[in-house]
Parts: sequence; structure tokens; C-alpha cells
Amino acid sequence: MKKIGILTGGADCPGLNSVIRAVVRKGMQEGYVVTGIKNGWLGLIENDMRVLDVKSTTGILDRGGTILGTSRVNPLADEEQIRKIKENYQRSGMDALIAVGGEETLKIALALYQRGIIRVVGVPKSIDNALSGTDYAFGFDTAVNIATQCIDRLHTTAESHHRIMVVEVMGLYTGWIAVEAGIAGGADIVLIPEIPIKLDEVYEHLRERHKRGKPFSIIVISEGTKIEGYLPKSTDPNVPVVEKRRFGSVGEYLAKIIEDNTGYETRVSVLGYIQRGGTPTSFDRVLGTRLGVKAVELARDQRFGKMASLRDNKMRFVDIEEAVRERKQVNMDLVDIANIFYAGP
Repeated sequence: MKKIGILTGGADCPGLNSVIRAVVRKGMQEGYVVTGIKNGWLGLIENDMRVLDVKSTTGILDRGGTILGTSRVNPLADEEQIRKIKENYQRSGMDALIAVGGEETLKIALALYQRGIIRVVGVPKSIDNALSGTDYAFGFDTAVNIATQCIDRLHTTAESHHRIMVVEVMGLYTGWIAVEAGIAGGADIVLIPEIPIKLDEVYEHLRERHKRGKPFSIIVISEGTKIEGYLPKSTDPNVPVVEKRRFGSVGEYLAKIIEDNTGYETRVSVLGYIQRGGTPTSFDRVLGTRLGVKAVELARDQRFGKMASLRDNKMRFVDIEEAVRERKQVNMDLVDIANIFYAGP
């Protein structure tokens, strides 16, 4: 009897269930028994698994999150956890494991594969769209659409009250969501981690808009954007270690210094986990489905250590090592487009 396992690790995002559903359907078609591993790598450590079939995956395509649950457990620093993963993986009789996740999940998968502990195929999940080796990861399109809708709604209140609205979106290391949502939502200024901020230019653009009779503006900023004088929680020595993961509050800081230096009333809206939740877009449902099917095909063909990917709208695959070697920076062509509208009329 052939067996294949699937886990979803790291942060959740819309589209995970479409991958699970596709792996089950395609896996069964290929003669596999599909095992769902609960809560990411923790499920392999605790041997928390269950068989998935058509019945258990019916009606999940439009649901956000993941029916398997997830966690940020990283076993690489604990040899005892690694031993348990090896033992439970072998005991399960799996021929392969499909690891669905972002950078951290896939780095763990790669390390365990290289040590001969598991045979793995990766599926890219990243609302930040920061994984190399694929044009898009599922979850990103939904996050951009949610951010765009929020920007649309903030336009009316900004205009009515003659305010500057700072919209903080997700993106710890890359500004994909900020740039695409900023363009789609008609933002006046977009600030991202890849490009150093020149605050004097920001103030000047806002003043120019006011002079042209536009006493309101929308600024979109990625949560990981660096601003002179701002110390994110991740690097602040006074913040407890348990809170270091949370960057946050850069939007609040930006709103305060804009108001202090221009005198314009400024408000901030932090979208946060709103971008992660809810119903996935049709694009993410289709992409997740395609990636899930491709992952089973890679496992069937014993192409382990590979990640399913989207290139030029075709299903491809790359080495997981290539996908996690470096973060995919924002396409500067998109930045150039956004700059055309930078605090324009």
C-alpha cells in the first residue's frame, strides 16, 4: 500500500485547504492513501495524524485557514524532536511527505531531507510572495485583494476629514503586498523594506498635494519597512524575547512623525491578520489546486527535495534549496509604476 503524507506549517493563509483537497484527490487517483499530519511539524513529533479521504475534504475549497491546523514549531534545534520525527515518519509507512509552507517550513523540510530522515516535496505558501523559485505563492492574491478593499474604504473617510491615512500591511522583509495593493487601491505613497525611506521627500509630496487642493492622502507601508529613528520590536533590547517576532507599529510611528512635521492630521490603520483570514480568491483556489496536483506528481516520480512552482503560468518545479536560498525582492518595474502616482494629482 502506497502512502503519502501532508502537513501545513508556519502561518496560515487562504488557499491551504485547496492544496489539501487537491493532494487527496490526486493522491487517491495515483493509488496513495493520504495521511494528514496535524499542526505542522508538531504532528510528526507527537504522531498526531489521520487518514484523509474525499469525505473529509469535501466542502473545504472556499474555507480559509487549514483543516489540519498549523504551528511554528521548529524541531531543528532539538535532536530529541528530530529523533521522534524520524521514528514516526518511518512507523507511518509514508513513501513521501508533502510539506506546505513558507520559508521556515521549507527550510526545515530541506534539512530533514538532506539528513535522510524524510523524503519530501514542497509546496510554496507565502502571503508576502517572498519565496524564490515561483512567480506566485498562494495566499498572496487574497492578501492583496483584502488590502485593496481596505484602502478603497479608507479613501472616503480620508477625503471627508481631510486626513492623511497610513495603511500598514503585512510584509516583514519584502513589499509585494504594499506595492500591488497600493497600485490597485490608488495609494499616493507606497513605502517598502527594499527601498530606504526619505522622510523629507514624503513630507514634501504631502505638502505639494495640499497646495494642489488635495488635503488628504493614502500612504501604504509594509510592516517591516525601516524608518530612521524607529526601532522595531525585533531589535529593541527592552522588548521581551517572546515578543521579538512581532515587528508591528511602524505605521503608528510614521503617522506620528508625519503629523509632527507637517501639521496635517494623520491616522493609521493596521490591517494585520485580516489579510490572512477569510475566503481565498479564485486565483488562490486554482493556484493551490494546481500546486497540490503537481506535488503529488513529483512524489509519484520520486523527485524529492523539489518544490512545485508556477513559472510563466505553467506548473514547474525547482530545488527547495533554490527556493529558500534568498527572499524574492519586489519587482522594481512595479515600483516604477507605483512611483508614477507617487503623491500625484
